[in-house]
Order: sequence, then C-alpha cells, then structure tokens
Amino acid sequence: MQNSSSKMQQQQQQNHKEHLVEVFSEKTNSNNKCMGYSDVHTEAVQAALAKYKERKMPMPSKRRSVLVHSSVETYTPPDTSSASEDEGSLRRQGRITSTPFQSHSNVEPWLNRVIQGSSTSSSASSTSSHPGGKPAAASNNHSAPPDVTTGLVEHLHHERPQVASVRGVPRGYNSSILETGDGVPVNSRVSSKIQHIIVKQERSIDSLQQPDPNQPKPEGNQVNVLKGEPVGVVTNWPPSLLAALQRWGTTQPKAPCLTALDTTGKAVYTLTYGKLWSRSLKLAYTLLNKLTSRNEPLLKPGDRVALVFPNSDPVMFMVAFYGCLLAELIPVPIEVPLTRKDAGSQQIGFLLGSCGVTLALTTDACQKGLPKAQTGEVVTFKGWPRLIWFVIDGKHLAKPTKDWHPQLRDASAEIAYIEYKTSKEGSTVGITISHASMLAHCHALTQACGYSEGNVMNRMHVISIPYALMKVNPLSWIQKVCSYKARVAVVKSRDMHWSLLAQRDQRDVSLSSLRMLIVADGANPWSISSCDAFLNVFQSRGLRPEVICPCASSSEALTVAIRRPPELGGPPPGKAVLSMNCLSYGVIRVDTEEKLSVLTVQDVGQIMPGANVCVVKVDGTPYLCKADEVGEICVNSGTTGMAYFGLLGITKNVFEAIPVTATGVPVSDQPFTRTGLLGFVGPDYLVFVVGKLDGLITVSGRRHNADDVVATALAVEPMKFVYRGRIAVFSVTVLHDDRIVLVAEQRPDASEEDSFQWMSRVLQAIDSIHQVGVYCLALVPANTLPKAPLGGIHISETKQRFLEGALHPCNVLMCPHTCVTNLPKPRQKQPDVGPASMIVGNLVAGKRIAQASGRDVTQLEDNDQARKVTQFLYLADVLQWRAQTTPDHPLFLLLNSKGTVASTASCMQLHKRAERVAAALMEKGRLNVGDHVALVYPPGVDLIATFYGCLYAGCIPITVRPPHPQNLATTLPTVKMIVEVSKSACILTTQVITKLLKSKEAAAAVDIKTWPTILDTDDMPKKKLANIFRPTSPDMLAYLDFSVSTTGILAGVKMSHAATSALCRSIKLQCELYPSRQIAICLDPYCGLGFALWCLCSVYSGHQSILVPPLELESNVSLWLSAVSQYKVRVTFCSYSVMEMCTKGLGTQTDMLRVISFYGRTLCFMLVCWVFLSFSFTRVFQDSAEECGAARHFSFLPGTAGPDPTTVYVDMRALRHDRVRLVERGSPHSLPLMESGKILPGVKVIIAHTETKGPLGDSHLGEIWVSSPHNATGYYTVYGEEALHADHFTARLSFGDTQTIWARTGYLGFLRRTELTDASGERHDALYVVGSLDETLELRGMRYHPIDIETSVIRAHKSIAECAVFTWTNLLVVVVELEGSEQEALDLVALVTNVVLEEHYLIVGVVVIVDPGVIPINSRGEKQRMHLRDGFLADQLDPIYVAYNM
Repeated sequence: MQNSSSKMQQQQQQNHKEHLVEVFSEKTNSNNKCMGYSDVHTEAVQAALAKYKERKMPMPSKRRSVLVHSSVETYTPPDTSSASEDEGSLRRQGRITSTPFQSHSNVEPWLNRVIQGSSTSSSASSTSSHPGGKPAAASNNHSAPPDVTTGLVEHLHHERPQVASVRGVPRGYNSSILETGDGVPVNSRVSSKIQHIIVKQERSIDSLQQPDPNQPKPEGNQVNVLKGEPVGVVTNWPPSLLAALQRWGTTQPKAPCLTALDTTGKAVYTLTYGKLWSRSLKLAYTLLNKLTSRNEPLLKPGDRVALVFPNSDPVMFMVAFYGCLLAELIPVPIEVPLTRKDAGSQQIGFLLGSCGVTLALTTDACQKGLPKAQTGEVVTFKGWPRLIWFVIDGKHLAKPTKDWHPQLRDASAEIAYIEYKTSKEGSTVGITISHASMLAHCHALTQACGYSEGNVMNRMHVISIPYALMKVNPLSWIQKVCSYKARVAVVKSRDMHWSLLAQRDQRDVSLSSLRMLIVADGANPWSISSCDAFLNVFQSRGLRPEVICPCASSSEALTVAIRRPPELGGPPPGKAVLSMNCLSYGVIRVDTEEKLSVLTVQDVGQIMPGANVCVVKVDGTPYLCKADEVGEICVNSGTTGMAYFGLLGITKNVFEAIPVTATGVPVSDQPFTRTGLLGFVGPDYLVFVVGKLDGLITVSGRRHNADDVVATALAVEPMKFVYRGRIAVFSVTVLHDDRIVLVAEQRPDASEEDSFQWMSRVLQAIDSIHQVGVYCLALVPANTLPKAPLGGIHISETKQRFLEGALHPCNVLMCPHTCVTNLPKPRQKQPDVGPASMIVGNLVAGKRIAQASGRDVTQLEDNDQARKVTQFLYLADVLQWRAQTTPDHPLFLLLNSKGTVASTASCMQLHKRAERVAAALMEKGRLNVGDHVALVYPPGVDLIATFYGCLYAGCIPITVRPPHPQNLATTLPTVKMIVEVSKSACILTTQVITKLLKSKEAAAAVDIKTWPTILDTDDMPKKKLANIFRPTSPDMLAYLDFSVSTTGILAGVKMSHAATSALCRSIKLQCELYPSRQIAICLDPYCGLGFALWCLCSVYSGHQSILVPPLELESNVSLWLSAVSQYKVRVTFCSYSVMEMCTKGLGTQTDMLRVISFYGRTLCFMLVCWVFLSFSFTRVFQDSAEECGAARHFSFLPGTAGPDPTTVYVDMRALRHDRVRLVERGSPHSLPLMESGKILPGVKVIIAHTETKGPLGDSHLGEIWVSSPHNATGYYTVYGEEALHADHFTARLSFGDTQTIWARTGYLGFLRRTELTDASGERHDALYVVGSLDETLELRGMRYHPIDIETSVIRAHKSIAECAVFTWTNLLVVVVELEGSEQEALDLVALVTNVVLEEHYLIVGVVVIVDPGVIPINSRGEKQRMHLRDGFLADQLDPIYVAYNM
C-alpha cells in the first residue's frame, strides 16, 4: 500500500476543499529511493575512484556451466511483471538515447556546495559525461583470470587411494604434483591469486578494533522540546470524519470525490460523495446483517476485517474503508497476494491471525485473479488464517431497511483502522489509528497546507494515478495537473525523476496552477536531487520554486513535518551540506571544504500544528540530543498512532517514550511517539531528516544509512551492469558486529569480467565515500530478487534468502579481510617450561603425572585352553593346533550384499587352503624364506588363507587393496607403488584381478611389464606341504602393514611374531573373545585394526567372525546392522565411514529400523573422528595406523568389563591454546569428548609435551605415548616424506622416567582420573583423544583441528555433502562438495565464511565449491587433505566455483 501519509491524504483530504484537485500517484513505500540520486552522486564517486591507483584483485574462477544458470524470465521484458518499482526501461532508454535533459541539465553537484538557503539555486554539472563511461584508471583493474576450469585427467605417481564403496572418484590429478618442493608446482596459477589475498591479509587479519582518536563528538547545547504552532479553532468542525461524509453525501451528492484512471489515462469512473455515502451504507448494512455463520451474525462491532484491493481500484477500496467504519468494524488494508509464496506474505498472515481476521473484502475482478484450490475456492496462503472472501461489487450488497441507521459517534480513542508495517528484520506489526487521530490529522493538514477558503472540511476532488499508468506514461501526473488545473499534487521523488526522462515529448504542459507540489518521500535525503532537477527543467513551464513542499511521515506518527506554502508565511527552505563521516558518528558538521564524502539534505518543513517534537538518542534511554547531534525524531501529538496491535512491550518503547534530560529528568508528563526518522531540527524549527531507523547499519560503532550506500553503488556506471537500478543493501551480524551486504540484479548482457570489475569499483567507492568496507557484494540474475507488492525489492526477504543460502547469485565477492577488524588478539606463545617445573614423586607442576596402564596380562588367563594358546609363540602354530583339536569349528563366515553367506572356513579348511598356497609359493613362485609377497584380494576368506599360506612358507605377507576396475588410473598406481616399495617378489591374487593387472587399461596407468611374478590362487592343486616353516626367533618379521596417512605419507610398519601374538592376546582379553562367541566385523581388512580382526584374532582366540565387507554396504546399507541383529552378536566392530553410511542411509527407512533389533553390547569404532549419534557428536579413538606405526598398537578398546565410557565437555577455545578446560554441557563453544575405551592389558600410556617431551600433569593436553609388548619394531620404509621422526618407536621422556621406551602415537589427548573404579578397585583413568598432531592447523598462533572447522561448515547448509580444510601460506582454504544444483554453489561462499568466523574466529581465504566425490578419501574413509591441497594448487579439481575472499 502507499505510505501512511499518502494514504491518509487520500482517505481524509477528500473532505477538504472544493476548488483544489489533488493528483496522487500510488506507489509502494518499500523502496523509496530517489532515482535521481545517482546523477548528482556520480561525480563524487568517479572522483573518489580516480584517487585509487590500479589495484589488481583476484577474480573468482567459475565453471562455464555456472555462467548461464539464470532463469528464462531474466530475459523477458521487465515490464511484463505486474509491478516493478524502480526506474525500468524508461531510465535505460533515457541513458542510451541521451535525452535533452541530459544534454542541457543543470543538476547541482552536491559535493561542492556549502549552502544555507533556497533549494532552488543551481549550477551546471558535468554529471552526464560520466554514466556509461569508464575512467581510464579502471580499464585494467584485474589481471587475466587464470584458467582453473580445465581439469587434467592424468595418473598419479604417488599414493592417492580411493574407496569406491564410500566416495566417488576425484577428477583430474596431475602427475607433476610431487615434482616440486613441498608437493606444490612452481608454476601454479592458483598461488598467484592467493598472493594477492595474503598481502591484504597481512595488513588486516591481526588488526584490533581501535577507537578513532579523531572521532567527532557533539558540542552543542541540549535541545529541548520544540512546540509547533497551535491548532486553530474552527467553529463548524465536524465531530468525526463519518459526520463530514454524511454531510456531503446528503447535501452535495453529485460533487466529485474520486476519479479513477485506466492504463491509457482515461477517467473510467468518478465516485461522487453521494455514491460514496450510499455504497458505504449498503456495505455496512450487509456486513452486519446479511453475513451469518450458524444462524448468528458473522461480524460484530470491533471485529477486524481485511481489505484486499489492487492499487488500481481506489474507488472500491474507499467504499470498503468507509463501509467498515460505518459498521464499526476495523479495516486492515493489505496488498493483493499474487502467489502462495509472495515475499513477506507469511508475516502478513501472522498479523491477520493475531488480529482475529476471518473475513476479507475484495472486488469481483480481484477475487477471480487470486490463486484457487482444486475446489475453486481461494487457496489458504502460507501462514494465513482461514478467510471468508466477500465481494463488495454492487450486486452483492443489500439495500438497508428504512429503520436501519448507522451510529455516527463523535471521534474517540477507539481503533478506526490498522495499518501494517514491515520492519527491516521482516516481522510485520499492525499500527492502530484511532478515530480521534484521523480527525486531528485532517485538522493539522488543513491548517499546514492552508486549505482555508470557504468552509473547512469541504469537498475535495482527488484524481488517482495508478502505478500501471505511470509505467506506461511517466508524464501522466503532469498532464492531469495541467488538464484539471490542479492546485495540489502529491508525488514521490521517483515520479519526478521518471517525468524528467520523458518530458521532451511534451512541450505544451503547464504547472502554473500548482500551489503545492508535496513530495511524499521528502524524508529520503536523496530526494533533493530529483527536486532540484525537476525544478530546473519545469521552471520554464510555470513551476514556481516555492511550490515544491517536501514532507516527512512515518507509519507510527503519520505526517511529522511538511514545508508550508509561501502564502502561509513560512520560513525560506533550507539546505545543508554535511560531512558523511561525522554523520556516521551521529554528529552534524557542515562541510566547509570540498570533500567527496558529504551529504546534501533539504528540510522537510516545519513541525505539524499542535505537535511537540524532540530529538532523542537512538539507543537505550531516550536522552535529549544536543543541537549538533543526530537522533530519532519523537512527536507528541493527537495525530499519531496509538499502539502496535497486541504487542504491549514494544508499544511502550515506541508509543509511550518519555524523553529525559542529561540528568534523567523527564521533559514532559505526556508520552512521545518514536517516528523511526533520524535527523535534527535546524533554524526556524525546520526539520531535517538524514535517514531512517529501518535503514540504519551500525558497523564498528559508526552508523551508516542503507540508502546512502545504494546511492554510491548506483553512481558507479549503473546502466552498464545493474538491471533497472535494483540494488538492496542490508546488514548481517557476524562476529558480534553488523556487516554490510550489497545485492544487485545484474543485466543479462553484462560480461563476467566486467561485472567483477564493477563490483571491485563499488567496493572502492564505498570505502572512499563512506569509509566502511562491504562484507559481501553479490550479483543475481535480473528479475530474481524477491519483490515487494508493487515491484520494489523486498529487503527483509532478500536478507533471509541470503542467510539461508537461497539467493542463488551469479557473482559474489566476499571481503572479510578488510571488514572484520574485531578478531581476538593472536596468541603469543610463552617460553617453554622445562624440567624446572619440578617433578616430585608422581607429581609434575603440582599435579599427578598423566599416566595410566592396562591390566596385568599374566593374571588374566581364565582357563587351561586359554593358557594353552599363550604357549604358542607363532600364529601358524595356533592354526595348526586348532586344525588338529577342533577341525570343524567355524572360524569365518563371509556375507554378500544380499545378506546371504558367500563362503565359510573352519579351522581345518583354513589350514588346508594355507598349505596349498604355501606349496604354490615354493613350487610355482620359487620363493625363499623371508621373501615379500603382496596379497591383492578383495575382502574375503581367500585373503586370510593366503596370509597364513605365506606364514607356512616363511614369506612376509603384505595385504594390498585391489585396484578399482572403473578407476584404474587412480587406484592402480597405489597398488604398483606398494608392491615396489615393499620389494615384493611375488603377487598372489585371483584370476579376475590377474587379468586386470595385465590389461590394456592397466598399461595406460602403469608399466605392466615390471610386475613381479603373479600367481593365480583360484585353481591350486591339492598338495600337502612337506614341512611348515617355523621361525627361529619370535622377533623375526611376521608381516608388513602398509597404509597411507591423511597427511599423504605411505608407510610400511614391521610387525614381529612376538608383537603379533601379544596384540591378539590383549584384544582377546579386553573383549573377552573365546571360541563360543560370535563377533561381526565391518572393516576393511588391509591394514590396522581391520587387518588384525580379519586375519589374526579369530585364529588366535577361536571365535567365529562374521565378515561384512564395507564395499557391500553401497548396495545394501542395512547389511551390517541386519547381520548384528540376525546373528544376535554382542560385539561388533565398524569404522566411522560405515557408521556414517548407516545413519545417512537408514535415517529415513523407519521400517528397516524397526526390523533391526540390537543385541550388540560393545560397539567399537576404528578412527579418531566425529561420530554423530543422537543429539551429540563424539570423538572416539581406536586404530590410528595412518599417522605412524606406533599407533598400530590398538592400545585402547572398549572392554566388556569395567566402568562405562564417560563423556566430558571441554572448551573448544581453550583447546586451541593447548589447554583443557572442562565446562558444563550446553555451554557456549563446548565440545563433547567421549572416553576412548579402556587401555589394553599390558599397555602403559603417558601424556608428553609435544615439544619438550617431558611428562604432563593430569588433564593437560599433550601427545599420547604408548609402551606395550605389541609395539611395532619400526618402519620398513616410508614413501612421501623422508624426514619422519626417528624416535617414533624408541622415544624417551626428557625428564622423569627416562628409561622406559615409548612409541609416539602422533595424537593429542589427555588423561583424567575419574571417581569411577575399575575391576581392581582402583580409580579409573579415562583417556580422551582430541585429534591428530600432524593434521592440526597453526593459525593466528593457535592450534585448530580440521574436523572442528569442517563440522561447522557441513552444518552451514543442507547442500554441503562434505568438506575439507587446509592451509596454504597461512591462508585457510575451505573445499566443500555441493550436493545439489550448481545454482546453489555461490550461496555457499558467504555461509562458509560466516560460520567459520562466528565459531572459530578465523577468516576464510579461499572457498572452493566442487562436485561430490572430489575430496580424496583413503581406504579407511579418511580425508586426504594434503592431496586435495596439491590438486587445488595445480588447478586440477575442476571446481564449480572458487572464491578468493578479500
């Protein structure tokens, strides 16, 4: 609807004067920006940009497909939309064809003026030379964008394993990655972009928010309450508006009241006062007497009724409005809803519901255009109450009976109508206006506007110009002024601007009849440019300077001030050139120098008659402002609104404010109404408005007006890039401060590079003019921003979409490095504390040393058979013993994807198959004792049998994951590398894999001629081995365990026979494994704990293992849990990736979950990782062979006896400083850590300082060191990094117990003694693992764990499937996988930047959006972040979008 002032003038001034004709152009108030401001502002902006030197900024990289994702409606003519509020094709045409207005305009250059006086003075301007032109300084604003969209698909020379069952395959890694130092190509094109960011980051990332020492402060005297002129006494003033309507409806029934025009400008209907009175009576009678519900009247006096009318039908709206008043109903005017998803429509529905609205009045034509349900009834809009729609056209109204007469009461404080208002946050409130306020408002307007001839409250004829007509003919309002000889016109500054662009076609118009040209949006400080430009052109056509009368209004206070006509003897108009910098501090300083950063404002007239006005501070207690201070204008008058309907709390703050002096003394016993207008009162009681509270953005303590920022952005070559001038500016709160976001619609014909160049110039202009940084600048396709009811940009809905990631921009530029200046101070590391920390007994630095140990192995053997097993030194002996004593006892049961048994193996069967393998190795392979053999098998019994066959033959087995047939280029080099590095003399595999290794496809990836001997074990002859090899010493090598760490290191760890037996023994005792027990295993069998459980533990302990290959879960996600349920197992092992697949895959399959019953008592997880279970996430530690061999000791497993694992909550911020601070559950920044299980029998653990290697105290964060009988003996070889620590397996403490040999796990954690007791009666020591030491990121002097940042990012948007982070030259790079449309890619940039800032106080340097499956994953489901970094820096990820945050 039109703004409150304009609406009241239409509804009330109809009763004012016979000989005045008011021309009113109905518009929206959602975007009251004067479209002429860019003209007068361009010169200042261009001058500001000229001061900048050429600045190269890294241009974002975008995949071609993203460039053309805008919708078809982007390219449709904009005027086909029902309403488009801004300048549109008219302005575009005016620019292109260079209208006479441009060629001879004399627009005043506001930046050079320091004037107090009339707004009519003007001087020549060179504005017209700038639009569309490009200053030379900006022609080379960017270097050519590097081509990061061409992914090269070539093979790797180093380890990059992929789990096809868990993830897709990353595309495009190049073989040159390891050819340069640190794995980064020298000629990387990405790194050149990053250097630009680093330069800026070094200047700003560590800066603290410092107060400006030169900050201006108000120095004037306190301004007291100012009183307007008294309201004159009128003898025959009617007691109410309805009484005035009755008077003219009965005494002058044929007098015209309102004339409606069609889109051609013809008068289609003139409503007389008689018709208005009679129709209003009919409607009132019908509403009260003819509408029933269950034989009872539907409405009773005081009920609220919705008025739903298009702005092109003011006649029916007026009838409905006065009909409701006559029926003592309360009208609630709202816009016509066009769709079920109109922007802001839901909030309107909430208002209607809170008002108890059940009936909506509309016209027949409007009702037919509303969305319908299948039943033919109007649909129920989202958030709306159920409404009865009543059409008020004549045929639906009943004639009142002769004995029915409405009660025409005197104007009272009862509610007359409710006008809605939407705040900048998007919430909608209803403002109640009383009958007395309506009448008082008419009285004040009558006196202020000088309607004094003849009888007061006389007839007024209003000609309403619909918006649709203004779009077709912007001069229509001027033509009607001329034809009707109108004396008053009410317009907006935009209407004046539009008419300037089309005025050359009309030479015969005259505005000499006007005595008042009321500018309804005079409160917009940028309206001055349109007023001056309009006067310059039309002064020669009869327009007198003194006729232009700006006014200021707000929904809460109605009309606040209006400039008086000259005949009333008002003061001359005023103009002030103010410093924008001082205004941002709330201080008024007239700029006496020729500065660029100035704002020229004109007065909006004097205070309304009968009103008291004061200016109070914006925030907190309403203290009176000083004379040179900007504040919120408050009004005490009988003409203001009463309250926010149903909202007592904010009503008291806004409508019942009591201003106080600096000493706290109230200035009046009468309440004041806050208007939401920011300004000050100048000489002669002239009111100046510099902005609105709804458009206020407070950044670092400085206040900026959204309209000012829009004006600056529009002045930067708007016609070339911005579609119809549609720009939205709002703020979002990030890291405890407001951040400016600018969103503009991009013209379809704007090129990618030009648009980015325009964005960078906008940033420079706003920085120069306003001295504030823009946090995010986004360009969206044309016609895609949510529209307000009459076509303007719906700001709050745009903001909501931005925050939800639903804006879908086509270009985005984030500038957190320059905007965020309130980051916490970087951590300064203190000097290390050495042995002087004093170790006394078991205390270090006053606390108990953080050390713990598992149970004694020798005291835990429970029966003779168990003790018999421990007598065997070698697993091969155990298998032979079991084959003799329990030949038919089942050891293994392998399930396929259907859940059926694929194969089994008893003790004897496994022994026989192992013998055949050993015989084949000796005869066919001709291998010697100690030769290395690579076992390349899919998960299954064959892998286990060949492992023991190697032990029988005295060979050293190495289990290797087979290559993926669909991804040989990536997975086969891994196999080749392990075979070569392990120096394998033979490969054992299946017939299918043998063919694959020798295929043409394999030849394209590796050199197949260099494979060692390959033996197919599918068809081996049944031969009994003559003699089974027996090692000469338990310290001899049993097998090699190869794995790839998350940091990209391929390492082979040596495990002796003694360590192997000790490991099996500890796991057996911890998990209470014995022959009658079944366990389910869903782990990969190639390394670490998965290998031990598949190949070692069943043979040693004799239990039956139900083997579930994780690969099978890809086709049957419930396989593992179904097996647990079907076989009623009490112990099961799985990896994090398996758990994640189950939770994601079964989350919606409730029927399947009902079938699965859980018998498992112990659930073991393999990785240090986040596991999302129910409401929380847990970090659980198990195997960690990927970091170093020491962690292969599997020292911590949940046991079947002892206290349950405990969970503690630690402060994430303290962890970044290597401290442990326990907090309550639910505390801010709290992180739940679950205990990592009990320490295995025979294992000792201590927490050591990561640098000094000294012991740490209880609850101190350090590296976990382990000493156990099953420690690995060392690395066989390391590939990928030669400088690994030599003391991983033979570490010693620097002080304290310096004799014990420890193995370093590479994990950060802490020990904490609990109040619980273990089986021995001692207090339980709980071990908590925080994360991998090698993976931590050192940023701003603090230690971050990637998983923490990645977890925050994944939660930021539903379309983020996966995330990985890494650093490059102190810059944080975030890679996210987009699971959705590529249109959503750019939405993620701001969300990722926001969440990392908010939760981790880090600025993201680069955001990379990629396809699902691009983040490389190793065989255990762990992210390979370093490989990802190498691929990114080598431009090989084929990203959807790469954003370089400035």
